[in-house]
Amino acid sequence: MIMYTMMPEELIFPYSQETFEQQQVINYNGIPLLVARTETSEYEVIRILSTDPNHFLSSQFQPGSKITHI
Repeated sequence: MIMYTMMPEELIFPYSQETFEQQQVINYNGIPLLVARTETSEYEVIRILSTDPNHFLSSQFQPGSKITHI
């Protein structure tokens, strides 16, 4: 996606420091994942950091899915 705009990047893609502090990289079943801890002590998958295409096909590790224990 290309955005042609005069607006600063911070106004288009806002972020907070709290969001980054809650995220961490874990290795779950041999797959590196970027996760965020939720209020219910679960982890929500943000991004798959693997280079293996088969890991992206697994519905267990799709972004937004929950991991109950590590």
